[in-house]
Amino acid sequence: MEERSSWAKLQEAEEKAVLLFHEIEKQQIICAGKSESQVSEEILNIAKSKLGVELFWHKRIVRAGKNTLFPYKEDPADLIIQADDILFLDLGPVFEEWEADFGKTYVIGNDPIKLKLKKDIETSWDYLRNLIQDSTTITARDVFYLANEEATKNGWEFGGEIAGHLIGKYPHEKLEKGNFQLYIHPENELNLKELTSIGTKNHWILELHFICREKQIGAFVEGLLF
Repeated sequence: MEERSSWAKLQEAEEKAVLLFHEIEKQQIICAGKSESQVSEEILNIAKSKLGVELFWHKRIVRAGKNTLFPYKEDPADLIIQADDILFLDLGPVFEEWEADFGKTYVIGNDPIKLKLKKDIETSWDYLRNLIQDSTTITARDVFYLANEEATKNGWEFGGEIAGHLIGKYPHEKLEKGNFQLYIHPENELNLKELTSIGTKNHWILELHFICREKQIGAFVEGLLF
């Protein structure tokens, strides 16, 4: 019963995170001429006023242009969103003590390469989610390398150091540097379906980061896996 309740709470948290993204889109927060930091502050205001969010369990990520090349741990200089740009959001709002972690890429304009990158990463995320959910033996290591293969076969490079992580009730087990058991990482051979020491399921986020160093662009998508 507790396990089913945890899954339901995490699903509900993600549904609310999706509503936050819909509100961001509805209010046209993402547009050329704004800085990344300005968009981040406007997102914070929407999250508070529309959904009652008081806490984000990780830093809010708004990355545009060449900053989309950088993985989560970096803190690149603030950029202004351009008229023909690509950018992504990575938000971790907490809803009634349950964490969401949701990311999405946006393309401003009609650049075919940027649009292809966005489409490819979304298609790959859906493909991997279905593949993982259908498997009973897949490991974190397997998923990391599958994510890299998806980037490569579509003509991109995988830009992340991980391809996902554990998620849960706030604060969930701290994602400490070097503790690979908590990440979808090449040094983690844990079966993703393996039960915890108390016999419950782990819940995972799948995250993808595809980049093109030549064009200095990247895309990101993440969401609840199971």
